[in-house]
Amino acid sequence: MTASPSTDNTVLVFADGACKGNPGPGGWGAILRMGAREKEICGGERQTTNNRMELTAVIRALEALKRHCNVKVYTDSQYVQKGISEWLPQWKRRGWRTAGKKPVKNEDLWRELDELAHKHKVQWHWVRGHAGHVENERADALANRGVESVSP
Repeated sequence: MTASPSTDNTVLVFADGACKGNPGPGGWGAILRMGAREKEICGGERQTTNNRMELTAVIRALEALKRHCNVKVYTDSQYVQKGISEWLPQWKRRGWRTAGKKPVKNEDLWRELDELAHKHKVQWHWVRGHAGHVENERADALANRGVESVSP
């Protein structure tokens, strides 16, 4: 299964994060596609968590956009998809607290993602990971390349 090609000025983003140990060395990867043009980006951190890498993948992809765009983000992370679509407005209303009144984990990255997402018109899509989605598999490979770049 693959996403349909972009026929307008829409940027398709396929993002994934990976971690060897949680916490442990982690990586993120993303593919940005506009029409026939495509760009791959990836990176890693020596000590992180899988959720931080999932968030970082989307953040770095949105940072790579040089102007306001229509963006379709595809992620296999329900944490990212539900966080940005459902939980974030409530966290902000509660002063960055969960329903249980605890501090929101990864608040720094959520704030960054929120700010970047407001610069674009973003649609968020969840895809099942490791289920044959071609671009998700490629983003996963990029994330693992990011892990390798920081692993001893």
